[in-house]
Amino acid sequence: MKRLVDVLAPGLRVWAPAMSNESTLLHQELLADPERARGVTFSSVQFPGIDRTDYLAIHPEARQLGWFMTPALRKGIAQGRADVIGLDYVGIARELREGPRFDVAIAQLTPPDAHGWCAPGLSCDFVPLVWRRAGRRVAHINPALPRLDSSFRVHISELDHIVEAEAALIDFADPVLGDTERAIGRHVATLVRDGDTLQFGIGGVPLSLGQALGNHRRLRFHGGMLPSALRTMWDAGAMDRDARMLTGVVLGDGPLREFAAALPHLYLADVGQTHDPERVAATERFIAVNGGVEVDLLGQVNAERTGGVILAGSGGLPCYCQGAQRSPGGRLVTCLPSTARGGSVSRIVPAITDQALVTVPRYLTDAVVTEHGVAQVRGLGLNARAEALIAIADPAHRPALVEAWAQMRKKL
Repeated sequence: MKRLVDVLAPGLRVWAPAMSNESTLLHQELLADPERARGVTFSSVQFPGIDRTDYLAIHPEARQLGWFMTPALRKGIAQGRADVIGLDYVGIARELREGPRFDVAIAQLTPPDAHGWCAPGLSCDFVPLVWRRAGRRVAHINPALPRLDSSFRVHISELDHIVEAEAALIDFADPVLGDTERAIGRHVATLVRDGDTLQFGIGGVPLSLGQALGNHRRLRFHGGMLPSALRTMWDAGAMDRDARMLTGVVLGDGPLREFAAALPHLYLADVGQTHDPERVAATERFIAVNGGVEVDLLGQVNAERTGGVILAGSGGLPCYCQGAQRSPGGRLVTCLPSTARGGSVSRIVPAITDQALVTVPRYLTDAVVTEHGVAQVRGLGLNARAEALIAIADPAHRPALVEAWAQMRKKL
């Protein structure tokens, strides 16, 4: 009986499916026959907390290359078996189009239609960028995948190796909402107008925002990931029923997959389209809603690193940041709780240190939101900007921030 792992051999560079198209069949086969991973370099855009397969744990001589830091990659870097490339989505797309080719590309696809065409299922973000250039094209044909309209399709005749088997799909569960996330979501909703085009992802704040936007109307969506919050907005009548929804990934559970399959104008595309700053800039009133780790009093946003530890990567944030700022009536909204570690650490900080990374420079920062309110800093001078950010910090940390700013101002 043919297996997906039959195509693996030492020295090969292999592109593996990830996110909601991660193949549980490939995962099971590797666990059953770990020797197939010996000497193989696996690559995929895995996200911490979403993807399940730890390729480095399969075999001590397996290697992995990624673009987002995960606990497995952090351990692999220390062992000299892994590396992370620090690129945003525009940079990743170029690397996949122009960089070294993969010896093998593995995709999870739907069964072919009457004309022999397979669809990419729930994820169309990166595989189209590597597929045509790969030495061998391998498919896990999974009847459990829904067939969604997309810019990418694969004819059964172009596949070099096929394994057809129904396998479980990856579920992503929404977090439990707390008071902080609910307050942030309500504040963000005040910045959204009827008819705006929104981009947001997964997590507590997007989930809360989806609930807070129930009374809005004619909203549109363009984002890298379609989360369950969109279903909440659709059911409330907030979404424009006639507008196309462009995304790269559908990420959620069974009910969300059924919802996505029934959407009349959902269209999946690769990151070269979903994260194209030019396309975003051409969309009027594009509102990009993203998270952050900390924001300093100059307006610099760190969304990647805390205490010297890289949490993930810049991802699509720089793309949407640049595009939203050029969109007529558009804006970038950065959301974060005001504190961490049980309230002992402020996430509004005097200055970004060498233990952090600047993901969004101060000249692109627009609106910053915590549970304590909104700081609309775009266009503000240095003093006004610092004062606005201190006003949305946790009250217990505001005196220290005021003093820190007084000292910083003397050296400007």
